[in-house]
Amino acid sequence: MRADDFTFLLGYADDTSFEDWLRSLSEIREGKDLAAGMVRAALLAAEVDGTLVGRVSVRFELNEWLAREGGHIGYGVLPGFRRRGYATEMLRLGVELANAEGVSPLLVCCSDGNVGSATVIERCGGVLEGRATAQDGTLIRRYWI
Repeated sequence: MRADDFTFLLGYADDTSFEDWLRSLSEIREGKDLAAGMVRAALLAAEVDGTLVGRVSVRFELNEWLAREGGHIGYGVLPGFRRRGYATEMLRLGVELANAEGVSPLLVCCSDGNVGSATVIERCGGVLEGRATAQDGTLIRRYWI
């Protein structure tokens, strides 16, 4: 499922039951039977008053791609809920979870033109390492928290 400009339900496919998808998320969290290129991670939903507003993915280690441009934490807020502080809280909680799992410092990346995401990362203590070119040719910002 895509929500505007990001994949919302990571790893979900239309031919997968919701229960099987949840089971696979649990296995990824445990680091159990990971597919090639996957790392141990947690996918968390963000809800407000029973309404889904976003999601955050916390990777507890980095593979080559994540170390270059994906980072330890990825997050997204559904378009109708942006600019309300949800992304900042989601990233803050993602950092807290990663730190509780012994991961620090954390790499967090965003598109160079995504001023909103850059602001969120900086609010959460992100220090700009620099800019880099992603595999697809886009310019990204690399932050460490």
